[in-house]
Amino acid sequence: MTPIKGYHLITPDDLHWRPSNLMRIPNADFLERTGSENLSARLWRMPPKSANTLHKHIRQEEFYFVLEGTGRLRVGEETLTVEKHGGVLVGPEQLRQVFNDTDEEVLWLIVGAPEELEFLQGSKSPMDLSLIYPQDPTQLPPELEGVEWPPKD
Repeated sequence: MTPIKGYHLITPDDLHWRPSNLMRIPNADFLERTGSENLSARLWRMPPKSANTLHKHIRQEEFYFVLEGTGRLRVGEETLTVEKHGGVLVGPEQLRQVFNDTDEEVLWLIVGAPEELEFLQGSKSPMDLSLIYPQDPTQLPPELEGVEWPPKD
């Protein structure tokens, strides 16, 4: 992995918000335009009564930081509550899922390293999604029992 040279200033106008593929959670990738091969950083706007994918990583550690609201995260069999400006570092092999069982939106910044190049668009490596999704990635945590997420289009 090659480090970048110099620096890249990213402004709010540079961010492109889009719904995630599986769970339709609005997110914006801070580093997609920088070419970083070492680090990923993404904002996630968790709507009320929503969940992101249940997943793990091959090599990437992830740091979950709550910018607005009260965050909820399951790691393995534990459910963690993360207050505003609090964070959690999760190792690659741990199954994890960010979710929101409140009535208020929660804004997370999730930073990971090293970037797992196998899963970037345009990768020449075959993608074995079972490495990051060993279980159904769309399953909801027990705290959202009875909730239908993602929304139907």
